[in-house]
Amino acid sequence: MSANVETMFYTREKPWHGLGTRVEEAPTSKEALELAGLDWTIENLPVYDHKGILIPGYKANTRNTDGKVMGIVSGRYKVVQNADAFSFTDSLVGEGITYETAGSLNGGKRIWLLGKMPERKILDDEVEPYICFTNTHDGTGAVRACMTPVRVVCNNTLNFALQSAKRAWSTPHRGDINAKMAEARETLQLAERYLLKLDEEADKLANQTMSIDEVHGTLDKMFELKPDATDRQKKTAEDAKNAILQCVFAPDLVRYIGTKYGFVNAVADYVDHAAPVRETKSWQENRWGYIISGHPLLDKALALVGAGKKD
Repeated sequence: MSANVETMFYTREKPWHGLGTRVEEAPTSKEALELAGLDWTIENLPVYDHKGILIPGYKANTRNTDGKVMGIVSGRYKVVQNADAFSFTDSLVGEGITYETAGSLNGGKRIWLLGKMPERKILDDEVEPYICFTNTHDGTGAVRACMTPVRVVCNNTLNFALQSAKRAWSTPHRGDINAKMAEARETLQLAERYLLKLDEEADKLANQTMSIDEVHGTLDKMFELKPDATDRQKKTAEDAKNAILQCVFAPDLVRYIGTKYGFVNAVADYVDHAAPVRETKSWQENRWGYIISGHPLLDKALALVGAGKKD
């Protein structure tokens, strides 16, 4: 990700790639737009061939400040401006949202913003709820928004896939994009509804016991191997299971030991903080991607304990 960052700002700790401008206090949307270097717009311009003849059915998404072409898109493509992204999250969350980081990648082709809502409690834990919004201007991706609560005591993301409330929303850049975003504001109730349902699910899991034998059995199912698994694959699976077992008995989860809630939080701890088996150049960026999509290992753990979203 470090080589791809064009502009960004951040609060708190410096990102792993060391880029961007640090600010002392999380700004409101108008300030964030400027601090992130996102105070520009996309113009949907006609495309011509080398002879100056119009090419029908295509447009060039062009940045107004420097004329840079972000991508060639179909005539059906609908632009979502950067300012609209902040307006979307502002209206979705309401009063009290501030922005902890925002910026652009790949020369402005991708943008993101992370807004923080006022703290609240899930069970007895202090939780910081975040709204993450991402968008592309080159025609390669959808408009996406997701809810990401973080347990303050351990900095774990509680990205639980719930049947009763949506954590994420996305739509392609086609059709009446403004109507789609307005519908998302009205129907998802992304922030408050998800947090209420998360608290209900957490309470259920915290009141369901899970013995150490059940923990081992669930881990075996999570990391089930094929009969022809290599020694390396077997070792990788055992290392992951042992790492999650250590998380089960972590100090911040003492009150939940022996419960299903303690187990899924241990899995969340593992997927959020454990280093990958192979540290590729993009592993930190891939981890960031799980904020949007959720982590499949956590989803699997939730399904195995009888919680979360049912297929």
